[in-house]
Amino acid sequence: MIRMDSVTKRYPDGTVAVDRLSLEIPDRSITVLVGPSGCGKTTTLRMINRMVEPSEGRILLDGADIQEQPVNTLRRSMGYVIQNAGLFPHRTIVDNIATVPRLLGWGRNKARARAAELMERVGLDASLAKRYPYQLSGGQQQRVGVARALAADPPVLLMDEPFSAVDPVVRKGLQDELLRIQEELGKTVVFVTHDIDEAVKLGTMVAVLRTGGRLAQYAPPAELLSAPADGFVEDFLGTDRGIRRLSFFASGGLRLQKSPIVSVDSTAEQIAARVTPGVPYLLVTDPDGRPLGWGEPDELTAGSPDPDRLLPHGRPFEYGSESLRAALDGAVLSPTGWAVAVDGTGRVVGVVSQQTIGEAIRSAHAGGRSAAGTEAGTEAGVAG
Repeated sequence: MIRMDSVTKRYPDGTVAVDRLSLEIPDRSITVLVGPSGCGKTTTLRMINRMVEPSEGRILLDGADIQEQPVNTLRRSMGYVIQNAGLFPHRTIVDNIATVPRLLGWGRNKARARAAELMERVGLDASLAKRYPYQLSGGQQQRVGVARALAADPPVLLMDEPFSAVDPVVRKGLQDELLRIQEELGKTVVFVTHDIDEAVKLGTMVAVLRTGGRLAQYAPPAELLSAPADGFVEDFLGTDRGIRRLSFFASGGLRLQKSPIVSVDSTAEQIAARVTPGVPYLLVTDPDGRPLGWGEPDELTAGSPDPDRLLPHGRPFEYGSESLRAALDGAVLSPTGWAVAVDGTGRVVGVVSQQTIGEAIRSAHAGGRSAAGTEAGTEAGVAG
């Protein structure tokens, strides 16, 4: 555990970057520091590995004051990932990853073998090993940065806005990869971001800092969204925090309808048998059960479904593993107002209306059982 006791950072000109900050950062978790510019997030992170020395207070790592450790020994016990990866441009990818093991005295072959293992773990193809950073995309470079930070198997991983310089699609992939790696390795991660959505998705605990480096609230994401400590936290979370809160309610208990689903190779009689009262459209799938689009029953029964004439099916959600937020998003994006539920292979398992999703949301917010049959407010990590 990392414990910060009344830690302050005051610069010679009198500027206070961090003001009497006290936190207990639990082991094997992701603790996110979030807040507006100038709130001391990065300064706090850098005080943990003594890149910045505190003016007052103590930081304890597993009960020992970090000031009593040699600074180089301390830093080598912590992985550190920054924005834009910070790779050595003159070294190959495999040698970038092997940097810390080599500094610790590992042989070249052992260090490179470890680097190759980590490339696979973070989703980098082995063919990239002999390339240089400039030959990789931004997302690939960030994966190299994560691999390098993990190379010596440190118990603590410090991450300073590591995904902020990449596009939203790559960023989501990197976030998912971090969660997967964390599930496998169980590091103590301290993660800095200015993005509240990223904080809610990744954090086991979230510390919201005010300008001036004072702690506004420290809580699990679900609690943060449901009970902001004050007006500042509420404003920082934004007007759509209720939608974000839906990320903590799973979709697995939604009542799906399976009858209004037809295959593209269905006959007119088979299509007519699938017409369902109260459902104005039929969902057409390919022969393997993957969604193609929505069609009106009268039009579909007049002949074989023409995929080119179908309405878009919107964004499907993965039933059970994604959240009510994802289900609602799918229904809103669908021109029919119905969301398409799929399994892990992308095959349709049913459809659900906005009305049914709304009932599940009301039930969840009322404190009853969530759509997955789990207690409302659970931190099952269903952020979708």
